[in-house]
Amino acid sequence: MDFTLTPEQEAVREATRQFCRREIVPHLRDWERTERFPADIIPKIAAQGLLGLCIPRRYGGLGLDYVSLGIVSEELERADTAFRVLIAVHLALNSLAIFQWGDETQKQRYLVPQARGEKLAAFALTEPDAGSDVTGIRATARRDGQSYILNGEKTWISLADVADHFLIFAYTDRSAGTRGISAFVVERGFEGVSSSSIHHKLGGRIGNTGSIALQEARVPAENRIGAEGEGLRIALSALDNGRYTVAAGAVGLIEASLEASLTYAGQRSTFGQFIGRHQLIQQKIARMVAGRDIGRLLYYQVGWLKNQGMRCTREVSLAKWVNCRKAFQAADDAIQIHGAYGYSDEFPVERYFRNARGSLIYEGTEEIHQLIQAEYALGYRTDKPLATPLPPYPFAEDA
Repeated sequence: MDFTLTPEQEAVREATRQFCRREIVPHLRDWERTERFPADIIPKIAAQGLLGLCIPRRYGGLGLDYVSLGIVSEELERADTAFRVLIAVHLALNSLAIFQWGDETQKQRYLVPQARGEKLAAFALTEPDAGSDVTGIRATARRDGQSYILNGEKTWISLADVADHFLIFAYTDRSAGTRGISAFVVERGFEGVSSSSIHHKLGGRIGNTGSIALQEARVPAENRIGAEGEGLRIALSALDNGRYTVAAGAVGLIEASLEASLTYAGQRSTFGQFIGRHQLIQQKIARMVAGRDIGRLLYYQVGWLKNQGMRCTREVSLAKWVNCRKAFQAADDAIQIHGAYGYSDEFPVERYFRNARGSLIYEGTEEIHQLIQAEYALGYRTDKPLATPLPPYPFAEDA
């Protein structure tokens, strides 16, 4: 197991970092203060190939590996959560699910334009009364000839007001319990589909978040992904991909907190010396360095397992839990190092703190991931190979 990055992976990191410095970082304060999602940047992100990063070239993507997805997630989060979330939702949660579970017709119709950046995609699982309890969703899909009629509400959906396609989960058979959930690609233009935005969030203020209403929405039966009743499997495997980007992004947040703290500690003086000379400041710096390096190893491992085509639900859950907790600690330490200035948006560390807090909730709360780890350790939970696994890298489609 060699975690030395390849020249291609290093190039992806540098290109993404430079893109963020050029196109994102200079505008962050204005976007934050106005809570404006900069939709005009999406074509620029698409031009970088990031919307189809680890989708085979055959389907319009760059054909890069899953470690590269983690690297890009780290660099985007280092700039701001909103842009890592964009990739997570569009690529990791939606496009990879279609790549893994969709048929060839669905891949050509939806995956190709999404990978090329011609269409934007979202993932809609959470409902007003169903977050961590995935099986608690109430949305329904009843068969009507060659269509399904969907009813329900999804909320806290990233890109709700800007996405063209949604991967939506609903019960097709309530009597079947968890085996009664199915997955559908729903287009914004379908009759009965509407959306609204959620504003005034603690963090992630730049990102578009909202709700989706389904009122007798007619969806072609050919838009069902997988078989009836496979929706929960599809959702959970997609969440593994999404959580991977969160874990990698948390490392970017730690790195950003560290970078800001190192700069400030080398400029601010108290008691006749730079504060970087004070041991308690050094303690916080050391904690950030440890969190960054541990976090990278955790997400590199997950990326490697994905490249091998191996299921890694336990490993990705661990990485998500540990890295997000360390990111929150790093952002908190960064504010403390900055003192009163850290409490102002004149410095970026307060934004890091707010964004880090959200990472302890979405894609599975911290408590959920602790329970998952305990269940694996106690033997209450084991993983069986998926009947339809995420394709390994290199992709057979690009051979």
